[in-house]
Amino acid sequence: VDMLDILHASALRDAESHDSNFTSFYWNISQNVTKEKHRTATSGIAGCVTPGGDVLLPHKGRPILGCEKLLLQGLPYFRLALQNETEVQLGDLAGNAMSLTVVSACMLGSILAEQARQEMGLKKLKPDSTEKERRDFADMIYDKFHRINPHLRNDAKSNVRVQDNCILPEMKTCATKLFRDLANLADEAIDSSVLCTCESSGRNSRTQEFVQCETCRVTCCRNCLSDNAGYNLSSHKTSEFSVTREKHDSGRFQTKLRSLLPASLYLTATGLGEIESIGHRYSKNIISFADCPFNLHRIKRDKRKWIISYYARNNDVGEAVGELRITVGDIKTVDIVSEQQANLGVSVILTSFLLARSDSPTFGALPPTATLCVKKDDVGNTEPCWISKAPSRKGSLHVVGEGVSESPRISVGLVDSVEQDLKAAATKSHNLKFFNSARERNEERRWIYTKNWDKWPKVITIESEDCDSLSGTYERASCEQTVNMNALWIRHRTDNAPTLYLLIEPNVSRTGPDNAIITSSISYQSQYVIAKFPHYWQPCDAFDERKFTVNHVEFHEWKEVNSMKCEALYTSVQVNSNKCLETDVLMTVQGLTDRQCNMLCQRLESKETVLKLPVHSGQRAQQIIRVFNSVCVSAIQQHVASSGLHFGLLPDDDGWHELKKQDPNKPFGTCEECVPQRPVEHWVFDKERERWDRKYESGASRKFRLALQGAPTPFEIWLNREQRLLNIKFFPYVAAHYVGRQLIDGRDVDAGDVSVKFRFTDTYLQDDPIIDPFKVKTCRDEATTDIELKKPYSLYDRQKRVITKMLNIERGVTQFEELEMVENPLYGSSGLNVTTIAERVSKLGGGVIADAIGAGKTVVSIGLILNGLKEARANKMFPRRTSATLVVVPPALLHQWKLEIDKFSPTTLNVTVIYDFSTLQNLAIKNILDSDVVIVPIDILESKGYFENLAKKANLNKSYKEKLPRLPTHSGQKEINDARGVWIPATSADPYAGSNNSTNQQNRNASAFYTHVYQEAIRNIRNNDVFKESDRAVPLEFFEWERVIVDEIHESLCTTKSEIDDARERDGKDFFKEKNRRAGREFLGITIKNVTKRPLVYRKAIFGLSGTPLLDSSSRVIELANLMGNAYVFGLSSHWRRLEKESSRDIFLENYLEPVKGREARTAEFNKCQDYLDVACCRNKVDDEEMNGCVLQTHIRRVRISMEEKRLYLDSMKGIPEDKRSLSIRPEDFEDVSPGSFAKFLKQNASLKSRGEELVRICKKILHEDPKTKIIVFTDGSIDAGLTASSILNSEKDLGCTSLLPTDSNEVKNKKISWYQHGDVTVEDKARPRILVLHFEHCAGLNLQTECNNLVLFGPLYTGTGGTNSDPVADASSELQAIGRVYRAGQPKMTVHTFKIIAEGPEGEELLDGQILRRNTNEETIAMATNAAE
Repeated sequence: VDMLDILHASALRDAESHDSNFTSFYWNISQNVTKEKHRTATSGIAGCVTPGGDVLLPHKGRPILGCEKLLLQGLPYFRLALQNETEVQLGDLAGNAMSLTVVSACMLGSILAEQARQEMGLKKLKPDSTEKERRDFADMIYDKFHRINPHLRNDAKSNVRVQDNCILPEMKTCATKLFRDLANLADEAIDSSVLCTCESSGRNSRTQEFVQCETCRVTCCRNCLSDNAGYNLSSHKTSEFSVTREKHDSGRFQTKLRSLLPASLYLTATGLGEIESIGHRYSKNIISFADCPFNLHRIKRDKRKWIISYYARNNDVGEAVGELRITVGDIKTVDIVSEQQANLGVSVILTSFLLARSDSPTFGALPPTATLCVKKDDVGNTEPCWISKAPSRKGSLHVVGEGVSESPRISVGLVDSVEQDLKAAATKSHNLKFFNSARERNEERRWIYTKNWDKWPKVITIESEDCDSLSGTYERASCEQTVNMNALWIRHRTDNAPTLYLLIEPNVSRTGPDNAIITSSISYQSQYVIAKFPHYWQPCDAFDERKFTVNHVEFHEWKEVNSMKCEALYTSVQVNSNKCLETDVLMTVQGLTDRQCNMLCQRLESKETVLKLPVHSGQRAQQIIRVFNSVCVSAIQQHVASSGLHFGLLPDDDGWHELKKQDPNKPFGTCEECVPQRPVEHWVFDKERERWDRKYESGASRKFRLALQGAPTPFEIWLNREQRLLNIKFFPYVAAHYVGRQLIDGRDVDAGDVSVKFRFTDTYLQDDPIIDPFKVKTCRDEATTDIELKKPYSLYDRQKRVITKMLNIERGVTQFEELEMVENPLYGSSGLNVTTIAERVSKLGGGVIADAIGAGKTVVSIGLILNGLKEARANKMFPRRTSATLVVVPPALLHQWKLEIDKFSPTTLNVTVIYDFSTLQNLAIKNILDSDVVIVPIDILESKGYFENLAKKANLNKSYKEKLPRLPTHSGQKEINDARGVWIPATSADPYAGSNNSTNQQNRNASAFYTHVYQEAIRNIRNNDVFKESDRAVPLEFFEWERVIVDEIHESLCTTKSEIDDARERDGKDFFKEKNRRAGREFLGITIKNVTKRPLVYRKAIFGLSGTPLLDSSSRVIELANLMGNAYVFGLSSHWRRLEKESSRDIFLENYLEPVKGREARTAEFNKCQDYLDVACCRNKVDDEEMNGCVLQTHIRRVRISMEEKRLYLDSMKGIPEDKRSLSIRPEDFEDVSPGSFAKFLKQNASLKSRGEELVRICKKILHEDPKTKIIVFTDGSIDAGLTASSILNSEKDLGCTSLLPTDSNEVKNKKISWYQHGDVTVEDKARPRILVLHFEHCAGLNLQTECNNLVLFGPLYTGTGGTNSDPVADASSELQAIGRVYRAGQPKMTVHTFKIIAEGPEGEELLDGQILRRNTNEETIAMATNAAE
């Protein structure tokens, strides 16, 4: 059962039950279900806020926000100098901060205690004082403190202050016309509102088709409607409707609202006085709102309506003390059956917060004090009348139920034993006293269930003499999950009576039980509530004759307030915008009062008439921005909505505006003032710790930080006190230099080629990015290039088109428009941004051939080499220019590549295969220069002696004689594919924040130092002019190659946590070196932007080959483009890969500098990634004709384990409590368990005896039918499954197997694999075992189809450490690659058989195998692994 279901059922299990969909709960779902309680002991108290805690607010349907975590900890979020922190980082900042606030409060109290005593003239309290004296002393301090500090009193009147500037009567207009204008927009408001939960985050649904429940009016888009993976509305009576994209455009409608709304609203004193005279407790002191402005605060898009909030604040900018909430759209939810016409229009609700700020505060949501309703098309002359809450009267109802339906407790699966458990708990000795007291108060239902708790009536009949209008028959609706407790009874409309609803109103704060209500709306808005049942009544009481009469029912009454008027203040503040770039002033805000000017600069010491407001960062800036929001933002938004803004926001404006270079000698991105250069780091050996550490010049980091703080910003705000105006200045060239630096920094490109353009955008008008899985197109539109191969072989047409695409890249014909974008928001909450784009057209230096597995990527590459062979040989020149194409491959493919070249080349090519450093030692420079093809393993850097030889020939041994670095054993950063973040704290002991785990930074330093030394060695060796043609063992980095081809390029890009942990597990065991991606990334120079400084230099191009490119995220596309030819794709400058080697200081600065990505930037990133794939990549499939009718048959072999295996299976779940161990356990259940424990569980699963026996049966059956065939078995080497399978097969006398041993050299491994690539000729060949056992790490690139058509997956692949640390895309890719070793073009058999061994429980229960099988064969996962466009 899911954890959320358990917690939801637990909330309903309580005697005083609550529906978690509508009631405030605080659930830490990152905890184990046994540790997390569904509620705290005291309502309103949150649990511990931890950095890694994933806290869910079920009634909100979302996790808790980072800012909310800070507020829960007592940290003043609105006064913190925050910048680009993400929600996750804010949450981590709040984590475990409770001690800070508590200790600080205690220290402050101690410091002020003596001073307070002296100021108040109090005598010291004697140590031997009685408890009463101490209490009286505390009360005296409280009273005197508030008398001395009246501005801190929680008295209502002192908290609301009238502005000291006079409001002229002619500036105010009656708001009735405004409300009627808004009411006429009700249809548009509903069309543009939130119509599905998927739109609640600001985006719009991708479909225009929606469904709506005719009863409860819930709506859902077609894409989210599903019985399994989406929203289940099977209990609702739904109808379909559609909304065009134009009508559903929320940005356009919000602009229309802003053009209508005034800056402030006022309420008349006479009306407020009449409301207060009515005498309801919620209207106490409401007269203090007279002449107090309600300023526009927020416009919110909601479900079937828009909500406009106006706040009255203390001193205009202080805390909110009242709210005017305007609702446009569906103002009263009714069912379609009873009311054919929806209640559309405008409702205005006045709510006072004064009760929450009084000496005896009221907690929880506060009900409205007064309300106004204006229906759509209300064009009468009658002035709409306000109504105010009046004191309720008490009475009784006669309530009888009939027919039986499920109670919500039964619907969640509670059974009778729950009732007995609650009774037993209530009568225990420590509870009995309180239980008896509750009985006396008629509150025993807060302890135990009533007798018929499991039944609720289908029909409820109500009769009343006290309120006859409520009498009638109420029928229960079938709607589930959309109303509290699924409780909805409807009295349908008749000629004599309107529609009424019986609901259970949730007590959101859980300060008491829920109450049944009778209302005229399917909502819990108090202005529509007619009657409220006493807290002890429950629907099941309608079956109990003794409880048919319900007393103490509250009948709500509302009275008209004829004198109440609302007035709109169209402020004298005016905004004018500039139409050209001749001046820096973008907008001028005029008409400010002296008081507003003083508020804007009240925290500034400067007395100058014209001054620049410090709004960039810091607490002072936060305070100024709050005043700016209050005074100016509404006028700015109205100006933009009504008149538009030039440079992108005018209706007839084409948007982008090109910037001309101010100085030809200072291209975009080269201004040091706008973008200061970072200090250069040096490496110094720490003899004490025996390690190399980064060092900087003294004070360099501080100077850099000060330079950053002093750098110009795109926006500045200047105040002219004398003229009482505000100038908002815009400097486009500041933004241009910043975005230009991103595009050219660290790259060997001409900055003069960079062009920059900008435009202003409105955040509210930006569409949410629609991000589909990336697709790679075919080459069907390319011409064919014929290459002659050795007879009888020839290229297919699709392969000829691929060669054409590759030749176009090599010839510089293919161009790509590089792009970087930065969004700079205007200070405050106006929603305006300036979006700046830097562009540069470049010639592609490489590409990716992602043809399907078996489509012939190798032969295409050979064809490319043959086509330019003559030119390559002519390019040869001593000492560096070789005629060879360098082919970088996984070690297992070295021999296969040579065989393929010999097989397809019509002429003899000079092919040099370098297996390791020992092979290189026998090769002279002349051998490399004369070669046509050089084939090397991608992990050549790990070959013993290679790096030492490079350092020696580069003369580095003297510089690093203390300690020459070795290839790091761990990555400095792990790739995360889901949404996570890490807060990096800065302390006085560690000002640059060494991250939460110091080991991570040590790994980053080790990686950075290795790259530093490696790069220095490459520079030195390339400057070495003393080499002779006969010199041997010259490193490969010395040469300039004709081109570079990297086979299985995706292998080096994957760096998920699971892959790294698996590599760590394999070290010292059967660890196959091509999966050590660290060596491959260093050899390819993946983190080096300047292509001329990378280890491998080429003249024409670099190409990557991959059958499963794993383009499941923009991050992988971005670095693939950077690696394959130095193409810059949007976002490269902030790519996560830089963290692999960054210092803690630079990580801190990256967080400081990194711009926030808005919707437009995310859309641009996706589009640019897809553009690169369209231009530089291709993926072609094998035609059916090429497969000659060969089909793939998959056989799922399910085997049931024995009882003894079951015991071992359960015992291997180390770290899981015994009572929680089960056959259905999931990897997610190992979240809090050490990785080693989960690996042991996987190892036990792989070593099940039944699995091995099934492998033997499969192999024997295959060989019985065809004794000459060969079988490939793939296993997971990280958990020793290969050793298990080999041991089982070798124990069978008539089977045996060949496996690759960790002690085998690359040459020996290639030789073993070759035995299964060609037919048996010699007696020795025929005597070898028929079975080859490989690891999934060997799956890429091998051609085994000619001799094998049977493949066995020993078990489904799962690479991870438990919890959520896994990569299903990579695992599915590996399984596809494994199958592709035999199911590919050139397979002579008509059928390829794939066997998957899946273990099950003794009774057929699903085990881990079944879960992983479903995961790895999911259609979406496979699509992301292959990224095929067709």
